[in-house]
Amino acid sequence: MPHDHDHDHGHDHGHDHHGLSPSGHPYRPDDDTALSRFQIMEIALREILIEKGITTAAEIMAQVERMDARSPALGARVVARAWVDPAFKARLMVDGSAACRELGIEVDALKLVVVENTAEVHNVVVCTLCSCYPRNLLGLPPDWYKTRAYRSRVVREPRAVLAEFGTRLPGDMRVQVHDSTADMRYLVLPARPAGTEGWTEDRLAALVGRDAMIGVALAGVPEGAPPA
Repeated sequence: MPHDHDHDHGHDHGHDHHGLSPSGHPYRPDDDTALSRFQIMEIALREILIEKGITTAAEIMAQVERMDARSPALGARVVARAWVDPAFKARLMVDGSAACRELGIEVDALKLVVVENTAEVHNVVVCTLCSCYPRNLLGLPPDWYKTRAYRSRVVREPRAVLAEFGTRLPGDMRVQVHDSTADMRYLVLPARPAGTEGWTEDRLAALVGRDAMIGVALAGVPEGAPPA
């Protein structure tokens, strides 16, 4: 089973639109809220990097804004293009990272592996060790993706977990679970809904939700609830 792990660490920063608080420190809250140990470490590291001239507050803020701009809409664009362009789909299946760059979507140094749902196989993605996730295409991972319940159960009983999201598959359909690794991410290419022949890419992209690209839902079907 493929492995791919994205290390997810929550970052809650108190910052204004310029990335600087009134005190002049990037991402430092100016109220009396107690900082966690990790927030203190983060602020200290940022200040050291700025003090040594390795980076600037503006560069840090630009990177934060770049990360905040990522959303499932990017992944939906990729899926919709694959549905209407067989040549693009072929390139996507061979090298997901390179194909995304064709659309102006940068996946950095990560290897993106695209797995296609068919009439015989349904794919679902997990990170059993932490929360590795194709953030460049889908934005921040949902909370349920990071829970121990999902990470452990979807490997052992994928059909039961999918059913909790409202996704019930035929008994003869094989379910394949892909475990992410530190340098590789998976994106599910969901099956194109029937009756969408002749639709524009934008209209098709609107059918592709985040959960369908993780594999716990189907394209064109409302996203379900997280597993218990």
